[in-house]
Amino acid sequence: MTRNLVALCQAYSGSCPATVNNIRVGSRASNLAKAQVRGFLAPLRELYPDLAFTHRVILEGGDKDRTSPLARVSTGNGGSAFSSEQEAALARGEMDAVVHSLKDLPTSNPPGLILLPPPGREDVRDALCGSTLAGLRKGARVGTGAPRRIAQLLAVRPDLEVVPIRGNVPPRLKKMETMGLDAVVLAAAGLRRLGLESEIGELLPLHLFPPSPGQGALGIQVREAAVDVREILSATGDHSVDAEVRAERALLAELHGGCSVPVGAYAKTLPDGKISLFGQVTSLDGSARVSGTLVGPPGEPEKLGAALAGELIDQGAHSILDAVRAALAIS
Repeated sequence: MTRNLVALCQAYSGSCPATVNNIRVGSRASNLAKAQVRGFLAPLRELYPDLAFTHRVILEGGDKDRTSPLARVSTGNGGSAFSSEQEAALARGEMDAVVHSLKDLPTSNPPGLILLPPPGREDVRDALCGSTLAGLRKGARVGTGAPRRIAQLLAVRPDLEVVPIRGNVPPRLKKMETMGLDAVVLAAAGLRRLGLESEIGELLPLHLFPPSPGQGALGIQVREAAVDVREILSATGDHSVDAEVRAERALLAELHGGCSVPVGAYAKTLPDGKISLFGQVTSLDGSARVSGTLVGPPGEPEKLGAALAGELIDQGAHSILDAVRAALAIS
């Protein structure tokens, strides 16, 4: 994490409600998901030494099927390929909390579930591994399965051949060798959390490659009715980060987007406490792009996200996204 979580929690007494003695925390089974849970629980274990935290893994549709495009991976209930099974287990009471990569979560929660403020945020940027952007030869083969990354790459380097790849972080890095790729694009946050920072060739600039809304942040999901669990797990929450990611996700929701469409957004808290939100929508072939920036108060992040989405729609965002969805549906 980019912030000292223990320092954020020093105001808490370290006591926990008597009704809680073990919190069951779920996540995906990947090494990255496990690293995220360890990072989230470390300061909580220090704050609450007498409380047990049990980690359990849950296999998602996107983990079972690693060949189909994400937009076509079945989730069983219309949700996300990387969150639906975990959310179902949480709703059934089999887990007390689930730790997601926030960028993988739909913009609306299932009934009875809520998100807590994230515990800080890692680097939000995308990373090019294997090369720098300028160092890629003409016609270089670059691996990524995300429509947003495909669109943003082609907007800057239309000469590139983008090769669809999926899977966990280490296997995707390995595909540079096994598939003869010149580079792959991954989230810097995941590389840092796995100790793979040395693999980064270049951190891609935010004004050209704005990340998926919520990228770099954890989505801590709990049952709304579990008041004691909410109180304990909120101890490490960063409310500035919470406002930032809520603004980003509100923009995505207003555009009726998801992880399968090329929408990038990045919010940051300014020195005066206000939030600056940048958003971008790009056509799948990179030939069309609309973007904008708005600044608003931290207490109304959803209004800020909706307002910027409106500006992007006025610039033609809906026609771009409609074309993207049509292309993905027939691919």
